[in-house]
Amino acid sequence: METIKLGNSDLNVSRICMGCMGFGDPRRGQHTWTLDEAQTRNIIEQGLKSGINFFDTAIAYQSGTSEQYVGKAIRDMAHRDDIVIATKFLPRSDEEIEKGISGQQHIENMLNQSLQNLGMDHVDLYIYHMWDYRTPLYEIMDGLNHMVQQGKTRYIGISNCFAWQLAKANALAEKEGFAKFISVQGHYNLIFREEEREMIPYCNQENIALTPYSALAGGRLSKYAGQTSRRLQEDSYARLKYDEMAAYDQKIIDRVAILANEHHTSMTAVSLAWLLTKVTSPIVGMTKPKHIQGAVDACDLKLSAGEIAYLEEPYIPHKLVGVMAQNTLEASNDKQVWSIGDQKF
Repeated sequence: METIKLGNSDLNVSRICMGCMGFGDPRRGQHTWTLDEAQTRNIIEQGLKSGINFFDTAIAYQSGTSEQYVGKAIRDMAHRDDIVIATKFLPRSDEEIEKGISGQQHIENMLNQSLQNLGMDHVDLYIYHMWDYRTPLYEIMDGLNHMVQQGKTRYIGISNCFAWQLAKANALAEKEGFAKFISVQGHYNLIFREEEREMIPYCNQENIALTPYSALAGGRLSKYAGQTSRRLQEDSYARLKYDEMAAYDQKIIDRVAILANEHHTSMTAVSLAWLLTKVTSPIVGMTKPKHIQGAVDACDLKLSAGEIAYLEEPYIPHKLVGVMAQNTLEASNDKQVWSIGDQKF
């Protein structure tokens, strides 16, 4: 698989990043459809054989068991220096705020736990999972900079933010001499393209890597009419994000199916081939061998300008959903969907 430089860094990553939200103990987290450790190892092994060297997980995925499964598999199957590991941390909790734990200490506590889960002494990319209105930005950037200085992460990234938030954070980092965000992980795919308004132009200007999540819209961009999966049936959070606009989105999904038939390939390959014309390395959830094959096929599929326009033409603006719908000061005290689960540290 082809590799590409990750923004303003020296990290060479595969054009496809394996998203690890689908890995972890299904009894210990938000999702019931995740793979156990043996199944996870099988998928990771096949991904490595296919040339994938970029893996994205988070402390919030299934109470840290995603990190545990990924870390052990990588330690057993690969040379650490050949692999790029990204993980993410959450905002401070009510309990931490009440105890007076600073943003700097929160970040160090979170990363120490992730490193323990992974069984590693550093990660390559440490990602600010969602904007924390209750913690001063200086504490966040200072805390992340300390983690870079200590060698616990090589670079830092951000997820679920507005372009103005990313610009403000990197401006502060430049002023203070802190590490800057080199990547952004936003919600972007063929049926949700709101990142094209400001985030993508800004990142292209600043050479900030785009590593979007929900690349296949929770499986919606990979399935023909009538097909389903356990995730489609059980992932209530994804339904909250996509069900309202399903009738409009179906026009695009139908066009993906038509092009897949014309190219004698999968809908996964077509959807990701389009995304690869826009971003650095999309994060693709993989829980079956065919998901890996579809991602590999996407790297070899070159869509024409006419085909790209054909896929894009039916799109209409969408309102913000998921984590970004809660990215406001007013919603900052609301209960969030992600948590550390039953981890104690």
